[in-house]
Amino acid sequence: MEKTTGINRAQFLAGAAAVGAAALLPAGRADAKGRRHGLTRHGVVYTVGEGETPATAWNAARMRADVRAIRDDLHADTLDVTGDGFERLTATAAEAAERGLHVWLQPTLGDVPRRDILDHLAECGRFAERLRRQGASVELSVGCEFWLFVPGILPGDTVLERVENRMKGNFDPVRMQRELDRFTAKAAEVGRSVFHGRLSYAAAQDDEVDWNLFDVVGIDYYSSFRRPRDYVRELRQYLRWGKPVAITEFGTCTFVGAPEAGGMGWNIVDYDKNPPEIRGDVVRSEHTQAVHLTQLLDVFESMGLYAAMAFEFLTADAPHRPDDPRHDLDMASYGIAKAVKDRPDDPRSDWHWEPKEAFHALARRYGRCAHSQ
Repeated sequence: MEKTTGINRAQFLAGAAAVGAAALLPAGRADAKGRRHGLTRHGVVYTVGEGETPATAWNAARMRADVRAIRDDLHADTLDVTGDGFERLTATAAEAAERGLHVWLQPTLGDVPRRDILDHLAECGRFAERLRRQGASVELSVGCEFWLFVPGILPGDTVLERVENRMKGNFDPVRMQRELDRFTAKAAEVGRSVFHGRLSYAAAQDDEVDWNLFDVVGIDYYSSFRRPRDYVRELRQYLRWGKPVAITEFGTCTFVGAPEAGGMGWNIVDYDKNPPEIRGDVVRSEHTQAVHLTQLLDVFESMGLYAAMAFEFLTADAPHRPDDPRHDLDMASYGIAKAVKDRPDDPRSDWHWEPKEAFHALARRYGRCAHSQ
């Protein structure tokens, strides 16, 4: 058995028309004998953020066009809206709801005091509750991999310092678990106090979480196996809680061997160089990414899991440079679409996105599922 588990993705390097009752659907559809099959929700993660430059920063017009493409071209029924900034998160969530998408709202403010993170969660949760009361189909996730984003659970002042300390074992696991449990319980309490729909949390797949606190088990999943049955064997552990299981992130980067790198595929970039460049002899492969995502979908469908959200729609700060492989940062992106600059060497350049092979592969799968429901 071969396995690669990951920590997190390039998200930390880049800086109401639906029926409300849909949020209460069971985990998976059932046949006449009550056996589960398929996924209830097929989605994609959409990260909102300030961007590394004004050109790549979130803006409302671009977001609205993206949401339309996610619904009409990708055929997703769910949008996982994540990142920080109340205005960005809520504007995107409202647009998704207005377009008839199921909204999975997940604020992920990090590297600030815990009180600020909880206040940000409460503010977003209150907005999610207003959407829900207006008839939108919406769920709230209280956050993502708290050991990564929340100071004080692991040593380190920044996300990247905490990643490094975890990889090197520079932490007390007993203390880490105690602090993680404490903050997770507090976040669940805050979420429950402001939001009265389904509550979840996006945990790293090896994290220990008291899922009694939540309605949905949420897992960021980045394993790589040769045989589908090994995925099934690993994922079964999350079913023991008797609750719907959502894969809150799944995906891989865009190069040969990326699935084996799991959640650390972004690490092929040397950011000490100016401009950043790809380390080693990495071979771009959109096909590798597409095959891995569809194989995982097969597994999730076969197990009757509740939801699966591909990570992610786009990484705007990792542009594709087809004529310059050494600086083709999109190879280190988990995005199913690629950012292409009009003027590659100009940080202020306008840009657009183009679908990758993975986008088309998911669109075919999501489209078939939509038509079969």
